[in-house]
Amino acid sequence: MGRRRRGRPVSGILILDKPAGVSSNQALQRAKRLYGADKAGHTGSLDPLATGVLPLCFGEATKFSQFLLDADKAYQSTFVLGVATSTGDAEGDVLESRDASALTESAVAASLAAFRGEIEQVPSMYSAVKQDGQPLYKLARRGLEVERKVRKVVIKRLELHAFRGGERPEIDIQLQCSKGTYVRSLAEDLGRALGCGAHVSVLRRTQAGPFTSGDSVTLAMLEAMQSSAQLAGMDALLLPADSALGALPLVRLSESGGFYMRRGQPVRVPNAPCDGMVRVALESGEFLGVGEILDDGRVAPRRLIVAAR
Repeated sequence: MGRRRRGRPVSGILILDKPAGVSSNQALQRAKRLYGADKAGHTGSLDPLATGVLPLCFGEATKFSQFLLDADKAYQSTFVLGVATSTGDAEGDVLESRDASALTESAVAASLAAFRGEIEQVPSMYSAVKQDGQPLYKLARRGLEVERKVRKVVIKRLELHAFRGGERPEIDIQLQCSKGTYVRSLAEDLGRALGCGAHVSVLRRTQAGPFTSGDSVTLAMLEAMQSSAQLAGMDALLLPADSALGALPLVRLSESGGFYMRRGQPVRVPNAPCDGMVRVALESGEFLGVGEILDDGRVAPRRLIVAAR
C-alpha cells in the first residue's frame, strides 16, 4: 500500500509574494502548512535575497508546474558597481573593491546594450543548477568550484531606470528574460565589461509567465486569514490549474471524447491545431488537462486532471 497523504486535498495555483530572507522551499512549506495541503510544489527557485512572484502549485496543479518553470520571467534589480562578491550578490564576501566614480550613465547604458538578445551565461556556483545530482550552491558552501557548462539565454528586455553615481555607483534595471537566466551572472558579466566588478543588492521578480505582482498575496496575509479560520477565503485565492497554460491553444471535446481521453486514448477533434501541445476541456467548460497533437491529427492525453470524487 502507498503511504497515505496527510492534509486537505487543496488544488490550484497560489501566486505568493516571497519575502526576503527565506528560501523558495521555506516559503512553500509555510504556505503548505497554512493551507493544511497534502501536496504542493514551487515553480522555480528565487534566491533568499530575492522577493516577488513565486507561483506555488497545490494538488492537481502540480502536474502543470513545468509550464511555469519554462515561462519567461521579469525582474527589477539594483546592481552595485565597483564591488565583486563571492556569490554575485550582497550576501557574499567581498572579493574585489574599486573606485568606480569615473563611470557615467551613458557608459553603463552602452554596456547594457550588449546583453540584449541571445547571450551566453555561466551559472554561478551559488545557483541551484545541479551537477552529478548536487546543487552547485551546496558544493560552493563546501569550498568547491567545478566547471559549469555555458548556457544560452535570451534577454528580451533590459532597461536602465536609474543611475546613482559615486565611488560605488548603483543602477536600477528592469529585465525580461527566458527561463534559466541568472540575474547575478548578468551583474557579474556587466561588472567585468565595465572593468570594475558588480553584484546584485536588490532583486524582485515582477512576473512569472502570465502572473504578475498584482496577482500575488503575502505570507502575512495568509497567516492572518488562517488565524481567523478563513479557509474558504484562502481557497478562493487559488487560481485554476489551467491559468498557467494560457499560451497553449484550447481544444474542446464532447462528453464522449472526454470519456475516451480520460482512459488514455487519443481522440479526434475537429479544427484542432496541426501540431504541438494543447489545453483540453469539455464543451461544458471543465478543464481536463494537457494533450499533444499526433501525426494523424488526433489529440493524445499527456497530463490530465484527476476529477474529484
